[in-house]
Amino acid sequence: MDHYWMSTSMDLSDEFEKLVIRMNPPRVTIDNNSSKTATLIKVDSANNQGSLLNVVQVLTDLNLLIKRAYISSDGDWFMDVFYVTDQNGNKLAEDNVADIIQQSLQRARTNRLMSRSVDLSAAVEHTTIELTGRDRPGLLSDVFAVLTDLKCNVVAAEIWTHNSRMASVVYITDEATGLPIDDHDRLAKIKKLLLHVLEGNNGTRGANTAVTVGSTHTGRRLHQMMYADRDYDTSEIECGSKNGRKKPLVNVEYLVDKGYTVVNLRSQDRPKLLFDTVCTLTDMQYEVYHATIISDGPEAYQEYFIRHMDGTPISSEAERQRVIHCLEAAVRRRASEGIRLELCGDDRIGLLTEVTRIFRENGLSVARAEVTTRGSRALNVFYVTDTSGGQVRRATIEAVRKEIGQSILEVKADDECLKSPPIEAPVFSLGSLLRTKSEKILSSLGLKKASP
Repeated sequence: MDHYWMSTSMDLSDEFEKLVIRMNPPRVTIDNNSSKTATLIKVDSANNQGSLLNVVQVLTDLNLLIKRAYISSDGDWFMDVFYVTDQNGNKLAEDNVADIIQQSLQRARTNRLMSRSVDLSAAVEHTTIELTGRDRPGLLSDVFAVLTDLKCNVVAAEIWTHNSRMASVVYITDEATGLPIDDHDRLAKIKKLLLHVLEGNNGTRGANTAVTVGSTHTGRRLHQMMYADRDYDTSEIECGSKNGRKKPLVNVEYLVDKGYTVVNLRSQDRPKLLFDTVCTLTDMQYEVYHATIISDGPEAYQEYFIRHMDGTPISSEAERQRVIHCLEAAVRRRASEGIRLELCGDDRIGLLTEVTRIFRENGLSVARAEVTTRGSRALNVFYVTDTSGGQVRRATIEAVRKEIGQSILEVKADDECLKSPPIEAPVFSLGSLLRTKSEKILSSLGLKKASP
């Protein structure tokens, strides 16, 4: 009886939320006159859990740069104003941008409601693999090698590393058919072998794999995975700056007279920064009541007035410290450490395996990667460092480009760190050392012949 009542209550709640959305659809207005440098996007809508994240996610997915934002959602309604530009810093020219944003917001809310009760997997085009574990040199190369040997084609992927941890979402299809892989035994084998790769020869704890037939918002899922993997754990986080980048400054205080917790964050500005912080606060089960965002310069300033979902503020020093460390991690996960390499060329089976093998053999470690395919073309971005997370020598980058193809692989970042290479280390074959360790792992999986 209790189960029936709970099920009926949830159904009624869903229907009521759908009714509220139909009666009060999000209203989006575009103002290109009030500001000389940015387009104002004003969003008014009924306030539901995750409303702010949905709006920010849509703007981010449209590749808009959010220069300033003023957010208020105290009550049953929220009103947001965003000052945005395109990727080149110009005002928006599209006449239908309001319709696009409004439709995207409605679609995001509809999908959130449908996902509670409807199986959406029938229309998917790929199988999703999620991986988390301890990062190490050559790990990505080993993951792609296993997938290639198992006749899986990687159509897209995104990989993040932070605080010695790695998380990735990989979208694959069957090499022969180009369709999602849904055979239970085959998926179980993929999970088993990838888990073995993540654990390595030492059986590292904390490795995890998951395989699903379906899609997810990759950026949000990666934040959830790294948060669950506790990459914010201060016992391992390095102090100070990394590769010359300033550490994010986060302050959390209790506003006694209003009953809010106030979060102030200052960091180096970059695209998608607002999404990363709002995503983290949402996943930590905090609701943003008011916020001010200013990122029209080299630094970004964010101020949030938050409470728990039950309306109470943060109540302990331990929780306050946890919020600080989690927001620091959210900012740093997507920070562009290392040299940005862009690979653009004809896609083929095994391309990623070959490219990441060359990286590994030249002593490069992939700090972050975005893999996409458009038709028959591969459009991949890699951020690489040396195996200790430091600067990469110009000669190393040029050697890698020569082996892969200089017209295919290009450096697309400020190469200041290439102008002052570190002192030469004693000559030894780091690539051979890493290759030997990786080949031992693959050999133990039966995917590679052991060296004599």
